[in-house]
Amino acid sequence: MRVLGVDPGLTRCGIGVVEGVAGRPLRMLGVGVVRSPADSEIADRLVLIERGIEEWLDAHRPECVAVERVFSQHNVRTVMGTAQASAVAMLCAARRGLPVALHTPSEVKAAITGSGRADKAQVGAMVTRLLRLDAPPKPADAADALALAICHIWRAPAVNRLQRAVAAHRTTKGRLP
Repeated sequence: MRVLGVDPGLTRCGIGVVEGVAGRPLRMLGVGVVRSPADSEIADRLVLIERGIEEWLDAHRPECVAVERVFSQHNVRTVMGTAQASAVAMLCAARRGLPVALHTPSEVKAAITGSGRADKAQVGAMVTRLLRLDAPPKPADAADALALAICHIWRAPAVNRLQRAVAAHRTTKGRLP
C-alpha cells in the first residue's frame, strides 16, 4: 500500500509518502513541506497548498491519502487555517477518487510510539527508526506526515476487517438462520 500522509497547515503543510504493508519493513518514497507565505491572502495560500499537494499526488501516485484530523485548539484562527488546509488535501484526493482516512494526533502518536501523549521528538525518533533513516525528517511537520502514513498502513487492515464485519452483520440481520 502506498499512502500520502498530510499534516495540514497553512504556513507549512507536511507531506510524506510511505509504501509497505503491516508487519513488513516500510519504505519512505518522499518527504517534504508545501509552504505558503503568511502575509499572502488566504485564498492564494490555499491555491499554493492545492498545487503542492497535486504535484505530490502526480509524482507518487498513492493509493490512499491519510490526513490529520483537525482537533479543537485554543487559537480559533490557527484551527481554521489547519481545517482549511485539511479540506484542500481531502478535495485533491477525492477529485482523483482516492480514499481519504482521518487520524487524530493521539491515534498517530499511539500507533508510532506506543503512547498517545508522545512529543514531537519521540515521534520523529520512531519515524526515523521505522523507516531506517539517517536522521529525523525536518521540520517536524514532515515527520508528522510520515507518521500519519505509517499509522494508516498499520491501522487500515484492522479497520477494513471491522467494516466488513459490520457490513456482513447488517446484511444478515433480520434473516432467519
